[in-house]
Amino acid sequence: QVQLVESGGGSVEAGGSLRLSCVVSGFTYSRYCLGWFRQAPGKEREGVAGIDSDGTTIYGDSVKGRLTISQDNAKNTLYLQMNSLNPEDTAMYYCAGSPLGYCVMSRGVFAYWGQGTQVTVSS
Repeated sequence: QVQLVESGGGSVEAGGSLRLSCVVSGFTYSRYCLGWFRQAPGKEREGVAGIDSDGTTIYGDSVKGRLTISQDNAKNTLYLQMNSLNPEDTAMYYCAGSPLGYCVMSRGVFAYWGQGTQVTVSS
């Protein structure tokens, strides 16, 4: 059974930083994409960043240069380092897994999802 459990969300002032973590278990695909999505109230869920089994990364245009995705395979953990946060980054952030061997940051491609962790950025 695949499980993804996020942590690290919270409230921060504009310009601040947070690091999200996602512990992944039962996800035994040798080729995969792990990613982060976010959803603000009243908005569609959007892809933020993804990393595939080769270590290739992909980012949404609105977060390039500010957010960094990484993985620690020894700890089965996915991370999202978020710097220079602004109020537009306020959303529920979800960790997701896809058995596709490369990242396509489309919601329908990802079969596995965590419960989410809330990030709130105040101005």
